[in-house]
Amino acid sequence: LHLLVSKCWHVYGLLQRSDKKYDEAIKCYRNALKLDKDNLQILRDLSLLQIQMRDLEGYRETRYQLLQLRPTQRASWIGYAIAYHLLKDYDMALKLLEEFRKTQQIPPNKIDYEYSELILYQNQVMREADLFQESLEHIETYEKQICDKLMVEEIKGEMLLKLGRLKEAGEVYKELIERNAENWYYYEGLEKSLQPSTLEERLQIYEEVSKRHPRAVSPRRLPLNFVSGEKFRELMDKFLRVNFSKGCPPLFTTLKSLYYNPEKVSTIQELVTGYEASLKTSFCFVPENGEKEPPTTLLWVRYFLAQHFDKLGQCSLALDYINAAIASTPTLIELFYLKAKIYKHVGNLKEAAKWMDEAQSLDTADRFINSKCAKYMLRANMVKDAEEMCSKFTREGTSAMENLNEMQCMWFQTECAAAYQRLGKYGDALKKCHEVERHFFEITDDQFDFHTYCMRKMTLRAYVDLLRLEDVLRKHAFYFKAARSAIEIYLKLHDNPLTNESKEQEVNSENLSAKELKKMLSKQRRAQKKAKLEEERKHAERERQQKNQKKKRDEEEEETSGPREELVPEKLERVENPLEEAIKFLIPLKNLIGDNIDTHLLAFEIYFRKGKFLLMLQSVKRAFAINSNNPWLHECLIKFSKAVSDHSNLPEIVSKVLTQEMQKIFVNKNLESFNEEFLKHNATSIQHQLSGAKMMYFLDKSRQEKAIAVATRLDKNMRDKNVKTLTKVFEALLDGSFGSCHTQCEEYQAACHKLFPFTSAFMPATNEDDSSIASVNHTAINHDLLSNEI
Repeated sequence: LHLLVSKCWHVYGLLQRSDKKYDEAIKCYRNALKLDKDNLQILRDLSLLQIQMRDLEGYRETRYQLLQLRPTQRASWIGYAIAYHLLKDYDMALKLLEEFRKTQQIPPNKIDYEYSELILYQNQVMREADLFQESLEHIETYEKQICDKLMVEEIKGEMLLKLGRLKEAGEVYKELIERNAENWYYYEGLEKSLQPSTLEERLQIYEEVSKRHPRAVSPRRLPLNFVSGEKFRELMDKFLRVNFSKGCPPLFTTLKSLYYNPEKVSTIQELVTGYEASLKTSFCFVPENGEKEPPTTLLWVRYFLAQHFDKLGQCSLALDYINAAIASTPTLIELFYLKAKIYKHVGNLKEAAKWMDEAQSLDTADRFINSKCAKYMLRANMVKDAEEMCSKFTREGTSAMENLNEMQCMWFQTECAAAYQRLGKYGDALKKCHEVERHFFEITDDQFDFHTYCMRKMTLRAYVDLLRLEDVLRKHAFYFKAARSAIEIYLKLHDNPLTNESKEQEVNSENLSAKELKKMLSKQRRAQKKAKLEEERKHAERERQQKNQKKKRDEEEEETSGPREELVPEKLERVENPLEEAIKFLIPLKNLIGDNIDTHLLAFEIYFRKGKFLLMLQSVKRAFAINSNNPWLHECLIKFSKAVSDHSNLPEIVSKVLTQEMQKIFVNKNLESFNEEFLKHNATSIQHQLSGAKMMYFLDKSRQEKAIAVATRLDKNMRDKNVKTLTKVFEALLDGSFGSCHTQCEEYQAACHKLFPFTSAFMPATNEDDSSIASVNHTAINHDLLSNEI
């Protein structure tokens, strides 16, 4: 009877596991073990769930029981050792691994892959335990039995450096550079081991490598990081000439990391503009006595200068150079790609999408340029066009949207969510955000199959790396983008809930006569009937095309992930409690991305609307610890302080804590003087002036003129006078942050248009558009769209 009940609990646990209810499944397995404590299958299933849920203590206990029951099985030893490793009990893990290694009958001269992986895993545990001498001796002892010879040399070099045996480490890194002269990590190790005392000695290291490897780029590129003055000019001149003559498209990308140094930027500009002038007249880098260069050299010089001036924010010059390059060679994809990128940086996203489409048309079989074109279209809110662009590479017989979701194509979905968000289609945007969230859930769930596979195949290093990656999976930028969009939309839906269409019709019908009302209702019924018939026709067609594929896909999905609720945009945007939904996206951000100030400021916005004062305090304190001078944080602090002072019926202990903590931030200053000091302290930053001006108007509506004047300052002293920040100011004037200010809006738009004539947001109204202001409202530019990152 006990065995029968135990089997029932085991089966019930399997059912719970298939439904992804892992906590409940663990309880079932534990109940089964109470009645049949030595059941191997139940113990194995329990251990899998425990490592999946990261119950490491429980996992260790279960693996110990399995080791006692099956001491001859490899998985018993390995699983128990991994448990101690993950718990950072390195000594015990090493003892277990060594005891198991001794049982392996592998001849010294034979190379066995699984044994090799065991040795390397042992060594990884030693290095994590800071046992550097032991690690070095271990790798030297078993060197001949390890398959991955490169890893052996890298471990030797790292350990010799840690132990201070610099001469030996230098020899190892020299050998590694002979194997791969482009690996920057090897040069770093070589410098640490040789410890050059002067600039000349440091340069000598790279010159020697360059002589042995004349085609290698790294030994010529790396010295540019640390030399300056005339030596920098000399080395940069040689580096640029070789790459321009050869025709190297990624040359600017290779040098972009130097642009933090104004002196080096000036030298690069002087050299390359000199090349351009000389090549136009004499086809040489130097007019007096130089070898003739092919016509393509001038093309690549102009291509570089376009990227250079785009990076410096001088977009008119960048466009001049890229247009000249296109005029000379109108069939080169890179030129149209760069022109699109320049237009993206100036904020003209429609034009950027147009030129990226032109680039794509030159090679329709190139998936990279196809994806870039789709991305630019999404940035310009051209969702349908982007979907059609992607459909060239997606599976036939199904829509591109569905296929991209199946393939977990998250760059497309995050961009799509942002586009829908800008268009005000909140349901569609939330659908994309939830799809991304489901992808991360599936990735987490997919690790389940690897718990047994990796121990069976002995890929132990990769397995531990996988577990550590899964622990921080939602730190990924794709999740942060999706979560941020979802939280912003839910906040907006909380502030301005969508009304039902029927309610809107009732309100509108109140002012109509009986005849007009009858006519309107009849028209609505006909439209609804027509729309319903059209939808049924489309649905039937879709069903016919996708029936077999969908059936197969659904069966596979239900088998692996269980039934999933369908995401319906209309339901998502009319959710009953949007703040609770926002918190679901916030929790992983708080757990994993606590070093990003936006995490805590998004948390504040949620708790501010929920009226949770202590959680609001927690959020602003954490944000304050990261960057006390953040503009968004400044707005949150003032809103928080105002809310605390306006809320008179707080519990005494809560009020005491809030008062005590806020005094540390405000230092007994009132809100007006705190805001004025913030403005004075950040007098040259447009972003800070905008936030201070918003709070000036928030605290005192009578100071509207002054607040707008502060926000719209365009002095020469302003250090962040770029498209991104000016667009944020313009959007603030439009969205009511300063009340009604149509005249000031138009004046600011005209002033910005003079500074950035290509930016669509600042272009004056035309006959085709109702107004440019309406255009900006419709295609508001996201904060990250104008960055220089591709």
